[in-house]
Amino acid sequence: MSSRIHQVTVATLFSLSTLPLVAAEPNKSEDTELQEIVVTATRQQTNLQDTPIAITAVTSEELAKRSIVNVADLGAIIPNAAFRQAQGAYGKGVTAYIRNIGQGDTNLASEPGVAYYIDDVYYPLLFGSNFDLLDLDQVEVVRGPQGTLFGRNALAGAVSLVSKAPDPAASSAYAEVTAGSFDRQQIRGGINLPLGDTAALRVSAVSKRRVGYQDRLDFRCEMIRRGTPQLAGNFPFAEGNLINTGNFTPDNCVIGHLGGEDVHAARAQLLWKVTPKLSLTFGGDWLEDESESAADSLVAVNAAAVTSHPSAVAAAATFTAPGGPTFAYDQRFLTGDPYTTYATYGDPVSAGAVIPVTTGTPFYDGSVTHGGFRYRPYAPVKNWGVSSRAVYEVTDDIALTAVFGYRKVDTLFSFDVDGSPLALENTRNNTGEDYKSGEVRLAGKTGPVDWVGGVFFYRGDGHVHTTLVSPFLGLQRYQNHSYSPKSDAAFVNLTWHPLDRLGVTLGGRLSDDKNVVHYSNLQDEVPANNVIFDVTPKDNRFDWKAGLDYKLLTDTMVYASAATGFRLPSFNSRPYQPSQITQIPGDEILNYELGSKSEFLDKRLRLNATAFFTDYKTRPASIGGQEYQNGASGPIAGNSVTIPLVNGPPGSTTCRLRTTAEVNAGTPGFTCVSRTYYYNEPGRVRGLEAEVEALPVTHLSITGSFGYSTFDSHDINLPTRVNKRLLGVPQWNASGGVQYELPVAELGGSIVPRIDWLYTGSIAYQTGSTSLNQSAYSVFNARITYNNNSHDIDVSLGATNVFNKFYYQNIFDLQPFGYPQTNGQPSRPREWFVSIRKNF
Repeated sequence: MSSRIHQVTVATLFSLSTLPLVAAEPNKSEDTELQEIVVTATRQQTNLQDTPIAITAVTSEELAKRSIVNVADLGAIIPNAAFRQAQGAYGKGVTAYIRNIGQGDTNLASEPGVAYYIDDVYYPLLFGSNFDLLDLDQVEVVRGPQGTLFGRNALAGAVSLVSKAPDPAASSAYAEVTAGSFDRQQIRGGINLPLGDTAALRVSAVSKRRVGYQDRLDFRCEMIRRGTPQLAGNFPFAEGNLINTGNFTPDNCVIGHLGGEDVHAARAQLLWKVTPKLSLTFGGDWLEDESESAADSLVAVNAAAVTSHPSAVAAAATFTAPGGPTFAYDQRFLTGDPYTTYATYGDPVSAGAVIPVTTGTPFYDGSVTHGGFRYRPYAPVKNWGVSSRAVYEVTDDIALTAVFGYRKVDTLFSFDVDGSPLALENTRNNTGEDYKSGEVRLAGKTGPVDWVGGVFFYRGDGHVHTTLVSPFLGLQRYQNHSYSPKSDAAFVNLTWHPLDRLGVTLGGRLSDDKNVVHYSNLQDEVPANNVIFDVTPKDNRFDWKAGLDYKLLTDTMVYASAATGFRLPSFNSRPYQPSQITQIPGDEILNYELGSKSEFLDKRLRLNATAFFTDYKTRPASIGGQEYQNGASGPIAGNSVTIPLVNGPPGSTTCRLRTTAEVNAGTPGFTCVSRTYYYNEPGRVRGLEAEVEALPVTHLSITGSFGYSTFDSHDINLPTRVNKRLLGVPQWNASGGVQYELPVAELGGSIVPRIDWLYTGSIAYQTGSTSLNQSAYSVFNARITYNNNSHDIDVSLGATNVFNKFYYQNIFDLQPFGYPQTNGQPSRPREWFVSIRKNF
């Protein structure tokens, strides 16, 4: 199916490139001064430099020059932002944080901390949020709480994707082809067609393919290749064609890949200027993503943590060869190369197998639902939506805008939790939501006051269907949840200019949010552990903002503001048994901000800087622990099997493993399950950020940014944290880019070399230890482009991660939950590409 879509896309784009067009989109611009950028963060069009909000606005041309191709890449150039592809356990989404506030879990029970908008239409999910930046005009990232104007889940800020609008004035088109490392094949293009003097249609499409950068290896084949076949025991080949028969030795043991790409998308917009005062825009987009699951590697294995579990016993009983070493989950599954894995996304033990154990209840007990499965290591996403926008100019200074959108998202993904050829745990998850949202607002200018007011609504229907197979825990879970989120709001924002240089901003938003949830977790053959409940997290909120801005000079503004923000309450979305049903309070913050925006040297130098202080009134935090499985209790050799959780909140526990002596003595084991403990950890986030753009001499352009933020907890009831930092986000990030356009008359155009530096500070992943902290790293991207002026063709040769820097995009430590390993998502290695673009 995807191959056919790829062929159709290629044919369509080729056809577009042959259409006769009367005019071309401008491709070059003079660099005598910095480009003026118009933003819509105040729900009105304003100059970026006149808007007293911390905003990064980047045009599509700048994104392309910096090799930014999707939302997950954006965080590299945004101060105090951390956008990354989600770890494999969370499917196809983006972990989005701004100023240390956000969300990494894509589960529908958890509300994002960063609000997404696509052409003014709200997008409420982290699932499917790694949008391709297709035919965009620009991206606007607003930092700090935007509870008054953007509302729902804009606790940390908002990301607004603004598409290129249809243009009735001129026909235009473009086509672009890119090829590169890992068999990269990318084709994109678009066309703008005027339909008379008052209407236009704009259509764009993209098709992207790339082989995964991590190899999945056949474990038995690899052990034979390495000369250690005894470590494979009786474990079978995963791929029959790799069987070593004595007269055949495979060249390699690769059976598949992770981290690949297979995406097809299209977008269309129709603009109709019904009258000089009324314009209508209708839009639709479609995306089909058949990409592989995210790359995932074993970082560390604690073999002692599995010796008494059913899966370890099953492995020893089933796959240990006579007279050979015991076959168990241990260091043999560390490949030694983060770009390889032995993960099979399946269970090698056949369905219906019976494997007795000396103590406890065996998982492999003859049930046909235990064992014998294999999931596809892919994370498909289907995402489509339609929208409409009407703008009516009531007067020259007042406009009424109405926006409506409908979207349907459906995702399916697998995750091999243990990253090995065994099956400590595998999950299969289908998550989706269809929703509608809309906003009506009236904006204008009355004397010295700029104002906007409006109403917003959102209705959704979501579902989560999950199968979790865990021989390690001795259980199989079937989850079926429904979610019906609802939001209504009214807002107003005023900016009064009592003096020419002075602005006073006041804003407020009244919100009514709730999420009606039916939760069903059925646990295989353990009815007492079934978890079924209904819950409706809800909140009525009034958020406000107050600010002052003052023009010190014509091109220098300073501003100060205070604003509140919130996130809807939630609940424990992964309870293993009824004792773990827990409500989680919502976030609540008060943010203070002081900033400046300046231009110097006849608009050749732009410098914007911000200092902020966020007072976290309520901040739900979590830590992984363990408790008895229902019905299991009692001592081991006179000692309780649960002990206090180090650095956990009062009452939290973890399980004590049997000692070797206890195992040898036949001391009975126990059944223990993981549990997440939630607690309130209020605190303060402080930070600085700055952005600079410069045109120091003709043809030379420089961009730069940096962000710093730190978190201080003031919860005196929580034991001292070893890692006194927020998890999953860097304290520092920075970027810099240099580009020079060298005119070459002999070539009929110019040569434009560019290099970009992207810096990410160290990241903590555990509260109780610094051993898994990701060290700071720098990544460099480079490209050189030949612009042909007469034919309007650009040819680029480039590379991302030029110096092949290795780091982990995410680290997922499962040991606090009782699992024996830590996983990591390896970074993409160096990749080369060549791209050809033609404008018509």
